[in-house]
Amino acid sequence: MKTTETHSQPHLLVEDNSITVELTKSGKPRKRKPKTSNTYFTEDTQDAIIEYVASDDQEVRNTIYRKRIEYGFFKLTQNIIHTFKFYYTDGESVEDVQQEVIAFLLEKLRLFKPHKGKAYSYFGTIAKRYLILKNKKNYQKLQDKGDLAEVDDDKKTKEETINSYYSQDYSITEFMSLYIRYVDKNLSKLFPKDNDAKTADAIMELFRKCEALDIFNKKALYIYIREMVDVDTPQITKIIKKLKLVYVDLYNKYYQEGYIKI
Repeated sequence: MKTTETHSQPHLLVEDNSITVELTKSGKPRKRKPKTSNTYFTEDTQDAIIEYVASDDQEVRNTIYRKRIEYGFFKLTQNIIHTFKFYYTDGESVEDVQQEVIAFLLEKLRLFKPHKGKAYSYFGTIAKRYLILKNKKNYQKLQDKGDLAEVDDDKKTKEETINSYYSQDYSITEFMSLYIRYVDKNLSKLFPKDNDAKTADAIMELFRKCEALDIFNKKALYIYIREMVDVDTPQITKIIKKLKLVYVDLYNKYYQEGYIKI
């Protein structure tokens, strides 16, 4: 076993063959959550849809759908239903509504045109429009039957949720997980200088530990970062700006394509 220690490093790295254990200042192993992928609509899903559209063999299409597309459609519709709370089902279960939307997406699958955009955005939009219309139709039925005052209060809540489609179209929780993984994997490439990399890693540690961190809140970040690594304010500001540029660039890609190549 080999132990390396430097005075400028705020922690130790203990290496045992291919295993690296990061230690805190007190010498205890640093605990981090295991990195798991939340991505369900991948680049392979996009490629599979293109292959599906290009094929004239229904048996081949069925195989492609079952093995490479079905799960992506299942998770996409599930996330949309629960994110935007499309719960006016007129007696149907949420699962039945989801299967109905998946069947509708399957009908539209052959109409997808790769040159017009990414499959994730295309089918996500179709699913949302379908659910919005169905939700409104079922709401109208409920309004005809129920107490108007009570229904109107519920309608306001539902409309606010649906309107969030325009301001927060995709799951920020899933994106943040991918963002952290991307920066972790590409840390040395993004920050070739050792001091910059240490500062960036300290900042990202806050994201790893906090479920709902106020992104790039300078006051909070600066306090926590100084507890982890000895750097001055201009250094922290410089690295935050770089991480923010990476964040915006990756979110734009995630918004358009539904995945991030890590």
